Amino acid sequence: MSQNWTEGDVLTNGIRMHYYRTGGDKPALVLAHGFSDNGLCWTPVARVLQADYDVIMIDARNHGKSEAPAGPGGSRAQGDDLAGLIVALKLDKPAVMGHSMGGGATLNAVANHPGLIRRAILEDSGPNDPRPAPTPEQRRQRTGWAEELQTKTREEIMEIGRKQSPLWSEEELGPWADSKLQLNIKAAAQIGTPGEPWREIFARVTCPMLILRSDNDRGSGVTPENAAEAERLFPLVRSVYIPGAGHNIRRENFPDFMAAVTAFLKED
Repeated sequence: MSQNWTEGDVLTNGIRMHYYRTGGDKPALVLAHGFSDNGLCWTPVARVLQADYDVIMIDARNHGKSEAPAGPGGSRAQGDDLAGLIVALKLDKPAVMGHSMGGGATLNAVANHPGLIRRAILEDSGPNDPRPAPTPEQRRQRTGWAEELQTKTREEIMEIGRKQSPLWSEEELGPWADSKLQLNIKAAAQIGTPGEPWREIFARVTCPMLILRSDNDRGSGVTPENAAEAERLFPLVRSVYIPGAGHNIRRENFPDFMAAVTAFLKED
């Protein structure tokens, strides 16, 4: 963590949520990470944006240093967690950006807590068609993956990251490895529970929203057809295609990702 950043906890939606904060008297920007990551996985992004924003990086429930509560932990609950953190920290209509699972939390926070968020960005998240709920075997595989990683050292996990994701910068690997060691195994079993259809959620969006998508053949989940439909149906929504990346857009094409993000945030 950078020297001048702080960290703390809030009580939100019945759980204790941990966060990291760059600080300063600047507009607030809340960042919500994807599944199995943690708040500090946004470090490269936060280092760029901290000059202009008070960046708050959350640890989602079951992740990082946040609480691992019993019961459902899907996008609706995580959206309520996120909204509660904004209220607890007395943030004045912050911008919010979420990746993957964190994008689902961001979308639900916007849709279910109108007026709380000024504008929102979804990194490879949002207009995704529902998939069947994971089978018990698929849930066991996810749990096994997480358990296997937690038998390794931080350096061993970083080396796995280097081999699996050669486009990622070295700066990404340390927080990514730490997040895997912190992951609560219950989270691995919960992920993938079907939520509300995306068109119904988007119909309740009342602030400008940017969808960032990339190459489906590299693993990006948002299709050009769904992104175009979201733009057509919902006037506050737009999408930007970032080439040369998969599901982790910012980690694989950082310059173009940051250009799109900063341009959107400066529109106020």
